[in-house]
Amino acid sequence: MTKKYLKYILLFTTLLFLIPTKVLAFCPVCSIEVGAGVGLSRWLKIDDTITGLWIGAFIISLILWTLGWLKNKKWNFKGDAIVIFLVYYAIIIIPLYYKEIIGHPLNKILGIDKLLFGIGVGSIVFLISIMLYNYLKKLNQGKSYFKLQKILTPIVLLAISSLIFYLITKK
Repeated sequence: MTKKYLKYILLFTTLLFLIPTKVLAFCPVCSIEVGAGVGLSRWLKIDDTITGLWIGAFIISLILWTLGWLKNKKWNFKGDAIVIFLVYYAIIIIPLYYKEIIGHPLNKILGIDKLLFGIGVGSIVFLISIMLYNYLKKLNQGKSYFKLQKILTPIVLLAISSLIFYLITKK
């Protein structure tokens, strides 16, 4: 039964690459990929630091996607980035806290809750991946080096980070 679900998840993820999308400040396909990574890691019972990496990346993806959408609609207000940043982190972290997924005293790394730590690191890694993509694109006269580079850059950096946290936290 598990292999059957994994096949469907991989098929769905592969099909997402075939869907044409309008280029935005950040693409919706990336948001879906990160969301799929979160769901898959929880389903496979992977350590909370790794799940947090993907949640943090997903939050940043949603923030950038929302800001791009607002900009396209020409609906901006003073402090919009800060408000959207705070709202997205709150709507993710507060329910996790009240459901007692965050805050267990034995679920810590470096004295910080593993999920919160992962969210913070994942957010930073995702922002770095966007900066890396933009830097590489600038080096290549404003063009990507290969198809889907914008999608693969954050996924590869998050996968490398996940491997590092796996090696650190494996029992």
